[in-house]
Amino acid sequence: MSDVVDVLKRSPVIPVLAFQSEEEAVAVCRVLFDEGLSVLEITLRHDSALSAINAVKADLPADACVGAGTVITPYLAEAAIEAGAEFGVSPGLTASLAEAVTKLNWPFLPGVASLSEAMQAREWGFRALKFFPANISGGTGFLKAVNSVLPDLVFCPTGGVSVDTAPDYRSLPNVATVGGSWITPRGKGGAIDLALVRELARTAVEAV
Repeated sequence: MSDVVDVLKRSPVIPVLAFQSEEEAVAVCRVLFDEGLSVLEITLRHDSALSAINAVKADLPADACVGAGTVITPYLAEAAIEAGAEFGVSPGLTASLAEAVTKLNWPFLPGVASLSEAMQAREWGFRALKFFPANISGGTGFLKAVNSVLPDLVFCPTGGVSVDTAPDYRSLPNVATVGGSWITPRGKGGAIDLALVRELARTAVEAV
């Protein structure tokens, strides 16, 4: 299986993104890339997600790495790859999903929230894992404990991570990067403010 660790190490923070249109995706991802966040996770939470991945891939330079999040079935994995996603992320892991992404040889980051889930993912051949939801599943304390018994695992904490807590996670030896949605908040009207995204992205890169 292709190594997703190489993807994780390319960016100090991986924005977890949910877009309502291709146009919104391209505009926001341009700003994120310009500010040094070259690895982007576009979640499959809207009907336009797959076309958004394709549009962002076409718009950004070749050194941008665009992946798909919320990949929860083998079908979505195949669809994401067809759309151009260079890696996949899932909130959890099932036997059928593990088998599918392994056969596809696709860089994949499955989610875990417990030691047993981490051991199961490891048994299925995954060494890089998404720790989700990090803030309510033990935070940095959990990752420190896991490192003492499963030191060969690497994590990307996501879920409740903020600019204030990201440095604490990044200081751990078993954390390659962090993921988060705080960089692209929606205003009261539901729109994403590009100027605010630029400011938050810049602050994230400096802090982490």
